[in-house]
Amino acid sequence: MPLLDWVNRNQAEETATNVPYHLLKFEQSYGDKQQAKENLIIQGDNLQALKALLPLYGGQVKCIFIDPPYNTQSAFEHYDDKLEHAQWLSMMYPRLQLLKELLAEDGSIWITLDDNEVHYLKILCDEVFDRKNFVANIVWQKRTSPDARLHLSTAQDNILVFAKNKNQFSLKKLALTHDQAKNYKNPDNDHRGVWVSTDFTAQGWRPNQMYKITAPQGIEYDPPEGRCWSNIESEFIKLKNDERIWFGQRGDARPRIKNFLSEHDGISAWTWWANSEVGHNQEAKKEVNLIFGADNTFDTPKPERLLERILHLATNSNDIILDSFLGSGTTTAVAHKMGRRYIGIEMGEHANTHVIPRLEKVIEGEQGGISSAVNWQGGGGFSFYTLGTLVFDDNGFLNADVKFKDLASYVWWLETKSALNQAENFDNPFLGIHEGKAYYLLYNGILGDRQPNGGNVLTSSVLNHLNECHSHEGKRIVIGEASRLSPARLEALDIEFKQIPYSLYGNKAK
Repeated sequence: MPLLDWVNRNQAEETATNVPYHLLKFEQSYGDKQQAKENLIIQGDNLQALKALLPLYGGQVKCIFIDPPYNTQSAFEHYDDKLEHAQWLSMMYPRLQLLKELLAEDGSIWITLDDNEVHYLKILCDEVFDRKNFVANIVWQKRTSPDARLHLSTAQDNILVFAKNKNQFSLKKLALTHDQAKNYKNPDNDHRGVWVSTDFTAQGWRPNQMYKITAPQGIEYDPPEGRCWSNIESEFIKLKNDERIWFGQRGDARPRIKNFLSEHDGISAWTWWANSEVGHNQEAKKEVNLIFGADNTFDTPKPERLLERILHLATNSNDIILDSFLGSGTTTAVAHKMGRRYIGIEMGEHANTHVIPRLEKVIEGEQGGISSAVNWQGGGGFSFYTLGTLVFDDNGFLNADVKFKDLASYVWWLETKSALNQAENFDNPFLGIHEGKAYYLLYNGILGDRQPNGGNVLTSSVLNHLNECHSHEGKRIVIGEASRLSPARLEALDIEFKQIPYSLYGNKAK
């Protein structure tokens, strides 16, 4: 597959690997304290924040929406959007790599951009997510009228959609609009309710679908030239006996099939999204103005209806949503109102001046945006975090402030590339089993010794305790400060010992 090349691409390829792991520092919860644990707002560099999230949420995010800087060569108040092209590519590449690792196997990423960089981004995403996982390029009509100052006024933004694994990915259908629903009638008083009829023919010539059909008034019909009936004759008879074939009010028309609204599960979305359906820039600005005032707004927010469409198609209640270019907080506000869990990342001070105040108003029950459409009445909560301590220092040594569960999360991620169950209350060294291997961590006095380095050495007595914690017949991985057991004995017991940090992580620790 052809690859995109640019200045400093080699460094960009290594950036995600070299980003150090940070802990997330809890600052404050808002609203319901229990529900606040499910929703995170993180202030800090999104590259570092995404790396910090991997051990906690790797492989668990159902839908990612990002609205990155468009590189329009113009300055914005809250973002430096005037990046040289190669810098923009180097900024996006490692973030896409980390975002992919956070996605669930049946998850998807939706990225909105204008024409300045979208074609280059498509090539980057083909590489990172694999071209076979490309879903669509959605065209969103973001304006309501042309700009008279321009020879050719831009009407749209693009939304690139990629699946983590297209074989496991699916989208829900959209509900019928009012105009679509009013086409359903019931001229024959069918007990199943209103319906619309559709053509009972198909393109092509199939011998077993070329039979004659006789209407109730005795008129015989053959399929039109170049077409055949939609089903074989036996299936047609079943439909006719079930009163699903319509020959017109007088019973003399060419057959059509009845489709009942009561059996309709919606319509498939297509790639043209009109502003009448999902909102436009003017609507988005009004929504933000109502919250922050006309003098304190973003230049290019997205309307809540646009995010509602995406989250409706790609997620279900309680799924995890992530936005790592959160802006004014539209994604998290919509996710909150729709009953999704969410993670939002913002770098600047407007995480405090825009995102948190907006979500506080959502909790209070604000009625802007999609609130009336989803019957939002308020409630819920979220937690605010900043980037905290480095897990490892510049020399790769473990930070003494790291707690057992924190290190357990990083150990588990680096060993298994899956997130550790954060609901577990670890009271012994056993972490879990992955692909037939049992993992144990000796760290921070987990065996009851309250000394910082106590109980971290693998000895015969500690091994006996590990067997009491969780016996395992297959291979065991023990991670700790040191081992007093000989290599021969470890091999005989099918135990692999890994020392913190070097034998476990190597350069990954940095």
